[in-house]
Amino acid sequence: MLPKELIRFKELGKPITILTAWDSISSAIVEEAGAEVILVGDSLAMFVHGHATTLPITLQQMLDHTQAVCRGFSNSLKKQPLVICDLPFLSYQCGEDKAVEAAGTLLKNSCASGVKLEGAEPETIKVIERLIRMGIPVMGHLGLTPQSVHNLGYRRQAEDELSQEQILKQSIQIQNAGCFAIVLEHVPDILAGKVQKQLRIPVIGIGAGTQCDGQIRVTADLLGLTNSQPPFCKPLIKTRELCVNALKDWVRQQHL
Repeated sequence: MLPKELIRFKELGKPITILTAWDSISSAIVEEAGAEVILVGDSLAMFVHGHATTLPITLQQMLDHTQAVCRGFSNSLKKQPLVICDLPFLSYQCGEDKAVEAAGTLLKNSCASGVKLEGAEPETIKVIERLIRMGIPVMGHLGLTPQSVHNLGYRRQAEDELSQEQILKQSIQIQNAGCFAIVLEHVPDILAGKVQKQLRIPVIGIGAGTQCDGQIRVTADLLGLTNSQPPFCKPLIKTRELCVNALKDWVRQQHL
């Protein structure tokens, strides 16, 4: 599936489901679950590598994880989920040339078909436009942008009218720059609904209510693998607790 086909999903009113994956096992599970899109998200910096934020993850690490995700698929190429990879911190904030090199490295050396980057500052819009001119599909990301954690923290964004107007304006700029979709993270439901109505590209929500064209979640959060989940993602099952208890039983048995 080509990234631009998600626009057709929106036109048809077909919900878009996106889950994250970080290795061959997780991608095989997500593929079998039937998600249309897999995001190799820089959140793996936290729940895989143990960092406190997404900032330390490197481009090489993102490439390694994306390659592992690609190796986990069992379906034919036409039936595999669309794979999008996050551009890590400082891979696109330092200019258009560096961004093209980073995104090109990911697409050239893996099965990823596009990249996601955060923000809509004037410099970022120029990067998006340049990437798209170079044939690299881009997904935007507004609201809570984890790479800006030292400015924004992890609290819900766009609580006031002025900041909501800014996100509405920025979402149009991202669409006009050529992005095939946009992620809205941890913003009020009413704002997400307004953005969804004004854009022709899909609006993918995470902690942004049900009025979006699709939903994205961190798979590790949904499965209850992490120590704590964000307020907008309750675990479906208590996998961590189940695994710990099962392994404790095994260890006890070895000591009998």
